[in-house]
Amino acid sequence: MKLVVIFGPSAVGKMTVGMELSKLTNFKFFHNHIVIEPLNSLFGFHDHRMWKLVGEFRRRIFEELSEAQTEGVIFTYVWALDQESDHQELLGYVGSLGLSIKDVLFVELEADQTTRIDRNRSSLRLQEKKSKRNISESEKFIYESEKQYKLNSTGDFFYPECHIKINNTKLEPSEVASAIKLEIERRFA
Repeated sequence: MKLVVIFGPSAVGKMTVGMELSKLTNFKFFHNHIVIEPLNSLFGFHDHRMWKLVGEFRRRIFEELSEAQTEGVIFTYVWALDQESDHQELLGYVGSLGLSIKDVLFVELEADQTTRIDRNRSSLRLQEKKSKRNISESEKFIYESEKQYKLNSTGDFFYPECHIKINNTKLEPSEVASAIKLEIERRFA
């Protein structure tokens, strides 16, 4: 099995690129809000019980994907690179799939804030992510999380041999997905 982790700040295009990449690779697509949205409606975004369940559900889903001998999985994640808990959580997901770091391609997306604010209002995002429909709240989250956490690397990524970084400010999701597919073929050949 291969795992592609697409990470970066909110509204950078992780889900849209992941959907396109799934079409090109036939890998299963597991975007971070698949679990977040139903739990958010039950507990609320700031309730620690929600986040505990998010982690548990993701781990179980990964275990079942591993047992099903899935060829590949694309997973999106907002990774606070300066938070060891996020790093450990992600390593736990890798372990739940029965993988090691060498089986993972980390794809980091970055885009300027103006572009991300525009993308925050896209119809696909609002359709797939009910919690983002309150535009003023989701924009506030973009600004605040950017100030509070390190959401893009600065030449210091943990696993440089398994990492690519793409500035997708001016790229179409299909262009980014095609570049990632080439990297998957190169890396896992």
